[in-house]
Amino acid sequence: MLIVDGRLPVGAQLPSERTLAEALRVSRTTVTSAYHQLRDDGYLHARRGARSTIVLPSAPADVPADAPATINLAAAALPTTGAAAMQEAFAAATAQAAGHLQQSGHDLRGIAALRDAIAERYCARGLPTDPEQIMVTSGAQHAIGLIMTTCLRPGDRVLVEQPTYHGALTAIAAADARAVPVPMTDTGWDVDGLHAAVRQLAPSLAYLVPDNQNPTGFTMPAADRDRVTGIIAASRTRVIIDETMTDLWFEKPVPPPLAAFNRAALTAPADLAITVGSMSKSFWAGLRVGWIRAQPSTLAAIRAVRPAVDLGSSVIDQLAAAWLLQRADDMLPARRDILRTRQALLIDLVRRELPDWLPLPGGGGMSLWVRLPAPVSTALCAGASRLGVELPPGPRFGVDGTLERFVRIPYTLPEEQLVEAVRLLGRAWRAVTGTAVTAGPSPVVV
Repeated sequence: MLIVDGRLPVGAQLPSERTLAEALRVSRTTVTSAYHQLRDDGYLHARRGARSTIVLPSAPADVPADAPATINLAAAALPTTGAAAMQEAFAAATAQAAGHLQQSGHDLRGIAALRDAIAERYCARGLPTDPEQIMVTSGAQHAIGLIMTTCLRPGDRVLVEQPTYHGALTAIAAADARAVPVPMTDTGWDVDGLHAAVRQLAPSLAYLVPDNQNPTGFTMPAADRDRVTGIIAASRTRVIIDETMTDLWFEKPVPPPLAAFNRAALTAPADLAITVGSMSKSFWAGLRVGWIRAQPSTLAAIRAVRPAVDLGSSVIDQLAAAWLLQRADDMLPARRDILRTRQALLIDLVRRELPDWLPLPGGGGMSLWVRLPAPVSTALCAGASRLGVELPPGPRFGVDGTLERFVRIPYTLPEEQLVEAVRLLGRAWRAVTGTAVTAGPSPVVV
């Protein structure tokens, strides 16, 4: 699973059988058998007198004859729910592009129309914002990477929630920094634990997802936001606030932005709160437009490193994004309705087909965080893959291989695919654990 998940790269050498057996405290025969199985499946290349190296199979592994086409539960992404509006947005963007054609199109800050629209959205949510505090990026992942490249040095500590967005963990590793996890509870954030970690470890940076957190769907209450910003201000810890999921609440809007609490303390003398946003979850994953909200001096430092990555974001996409943000309040309710309905269906499916699993539903977002009765997440996901269901194991969302008792299941697929996915996950679970499950009648999808 480490190979399939990309955490062990192609070409890497595996330890010798003796070394691995000693490290894992298992018999050498066990390791030898495992290596033979990997070679037979096409994942290892062995040479006499040298350690085995990782390869990928030249042909897909055999799957059962009745296995369906791949059901992708690896990506929590929803197609656009307003195709007509999206087409109109790009038509309007094309018409407006004429005024930009006499310019180079290389703009590290982003076009004025989009920065104005983003600033207006923050002001409406209770966080006064000037367009000069906005920098447009090519998506949230791009923004996170730029911030970490600017703010981190090799070996720096970055405080993260556990579980958290796996893309942030990837960016931390790319910056040669070290993620320091603070476990979340079954209902949200352990603010006391976060405070202790900040005090004892003095991280250079923190990364938090306070709104409809990925992967749990939890939203940080206003009282906790006030405490967290107090901790940040007192310790002078810079924090990336990922608001990618902010618009995807179900029953009630999220509280004001984290950066709106203790605002004076977070902006003076240095800019501590750096907020990241995106169009991809709210409108369409194919619209690769994101942004950073920070003080102008912080944005200037980020722009100084940006040319090594790119020279600006697509002008057409930015114009379309500005058009969409002006109409967000009309478009977002339909997206929330779809996600709310599919979350309820997925919870019902899991409870019927896999009653030993414990869903921990949050109040929004795009995925369900589920606790398993045994620490077999990686084995379960490997078994599901052989049945045609791609599902990342729990450790992908944590640090140091933990979270084997959890899986993240997005509810972004159509209802029929969710029904089939849970059915196949049930098969994989029974194959891995050797247990039988007495399931109730399957729900009817209308």
